Amino acid sequence: MSEPLAPPPLTNDCFSLPPGTHWTPVSEAHDMLRARLSVVVGSETVALDAALDRVLAENAFAQRSNPPQPNSAVDGYGLRLADTTEGPNSLPLVDGRSAAGAPYHGQLPEGHAIRILTGATVPDGVDTVILQEDVTTDGAQIAFHGGLKSGANIRRAGEDVNAGDVILPAGRRLTPADLALAAATGMSELSVRKRLRVAVLSTGDELAQPGEQARADQIFDANRPMLLAMIEQFGFEPVDAGRAPDDRDQLRAMLDQAAQDADLILTSGGASAGDEDHLSALLNESGAMTLWRLAIKPGRPLALGMWNRKPVFGLPGNPVAAMVCTLVFARPAMGALAGEGWQMPTPLMLPAQFGKRKKAGRREYLRARLQNGAVEVFASEGSGRISGLSWAEGLVELPDEAQDIEPGTPVAFYSYASFGL
Repeated sequence: MSEPLAPPPLTNDCFSLPPGTHWTPVSEAHDMLRARLSVVVGSETVALDAALDRVLAENAFAQRSNPPQPNSAVDGYGLRLADTTEGPNSLPLVDGRSAAGAPYHGQLPEGHAIRILTGATVPDGVDTVILQEDVTTDGAQIAFHGGLKSGANIRRAGEDVNAGDVILPAGRRLTPADLALAAATGMSELSVRKRLRVAVLSTGDELAQPGEQARADQIFDANRPMLLAMIEQFGFEPVDAGRAPDDRDQLRAMLDQAAQDADLILTSGGASAGDEDHLSALLNESGAMTLWRLAIKPGRPLALGMWNRKPVFGLPGNPVAAMVCTLVFARPAMGALAGEGWQMPTPLMLPAQFGKRKKAGRREYLRARLQNGAVEVFASEGSGRISGLSWAEGLVELPDEAQDIEPGTPVAFYSYASFGL
């Protein structure tokens, strides 16, 4: 079998904004990203036991019906409805029985019944099964009351799935239940997308590695372990691209390596326009960098560009803003690149357990968690309070417009789990 075709890389201008764009609303940014991003990974065929959490590359079709033959839904006795009447009935039993995996071979004679067990193939001639609890037997015959319905307690062949049906659509991320369905309908392997490889690169001399001795003027790099863990939980392949110092040549070399190792690059820090913001400078030199000034809090600037034909998301250096921008922008973008399509979860509308007067102009995301069916938010909105990310179970989204929130006001709550965390 020939090697599956790989899609072409993105063009270098896919992130450019229309002239005059200034503050970009979140919904408009979503629309632009969704329109410009497409699948960048190829496909491969894997066995079912290797398909969990992979993205289907093409529709999966049932190879056989489920159930493949009519079978009994209960333990009881199979018979012909035409052999019964209203009121008391008795029928002689044929020798033998039909059990799951050991079917009765032959046709049920007229005027007879047969012992049948749950899951057993229904013998030829049987059109109705009566529960064993509704029967008296001495081993040679059964007695029961009539008034049965034709087809009672019989599962029809293909009543769940027919051979040839699409059982799983392309773009679906496979669950354990999906694997059960594929196995039940005769599939042993599936065509899936290769895992999207996402590199994470931190920038800045102010960062120290966890475990190192940090100088008084340094902070520990919190973004890289957070982002690498998020990528893994999203179901993609994390690539640790390291920490780049404030040296343009070294950063260029590390970006080259990240572009070689991954399909998408996430950076944090260095995406503004300061003297030491080398990421922005390098992307500008390559002719493929746009600073999207987003009407969002926290987050605002999001640098988007291309490096060696690989998309780069330049996230804010602040861990709170980096996480929010990853969930709100990078996560759905990863889905589009990985073949599962642009996906933004649907929030739960729940009563607020807090009060806030929100100004118009920006969409805001507050760290939040559930408490007795209502949503409480972290005590501080300061984006430097990293502890709030750990405290929270998700985010509250407040709209672009002004809003006065009082306890009991419905607010949109996105759980971390809805993003795949």
